[in-house]
Amino acid sequence: MLRILLADDHDLTRAGVRYLLEKHTDWSVCAEASNGRIAVECAEKLRPDVAILDMSMPELNGVETARQILKKIPRTKILLYTMHETERIIVDALEAGASGIVLKSDAGENLVVAIESILKGRRFFTSHVAETVVEAYISKRTETEPFSGQVVLTTREREVIQLLAEGKSNKEVADRLGISTRTAEGHRAETMKRLRLGSLAELIRYAVRNGIVQP
Repeated sequence: MLRILLADDHDLTRAGVRYLLEKHTDWSVCAEASNGRIAVECAEKLRPDVAILDMSMPELNGVETARQILKKIPRTKILLYTMHETERIIVDALEAGASGIVLKSDAGENLVVAIESILKGRRFFTSHVAETVVEAYISKRTETEPFSGQVVLTTREREVIQLLAEGKSNKEVADRLGISTRTAEGHRAETMKRLRLGSLAELIRYAVRNGIVQP
């Protein structure tokens, strides 16, 4: 039985995807998650074969969720699905270790094919343009080369940026991450300093521009 983790913050979307997946008698959705943090917890506990992650989720977006799942369970295949297919999304997904991306608008047509493909060790993307970008990325970039000269953020810094951009206070950030408010304030100050951002509004714009949160 293929065990699948499904993460999306919309109940109806999860229900529709689950229905589509479980038409296959040897596939089972072993857990559902409404945000990225819950998805990581479920993955660590249940160790699914495949994790299907919405790119835009509260707490942790799909890319950061993928990073954390693969750090804990490297054998899990990650499939991200999104409303928008851009070069930046593809690059971020590859850097996170995802095996493929499916557009939400094409999920009915491509989701099952995508899962079958990544289980065979292939990548799956929903357009010829995406394939071109992927091949260029794989052949030309090195692992240590940051995208477009950007500051390379740590996992904790990406978590803090997303939570702040979602409107969480320092105390709420601390509660979500299991740290003290003072430590959360320190992470916020250090992250903004590294990114040369002077205000929360600038941090939110940075998060939107770089796909950490969706507008």
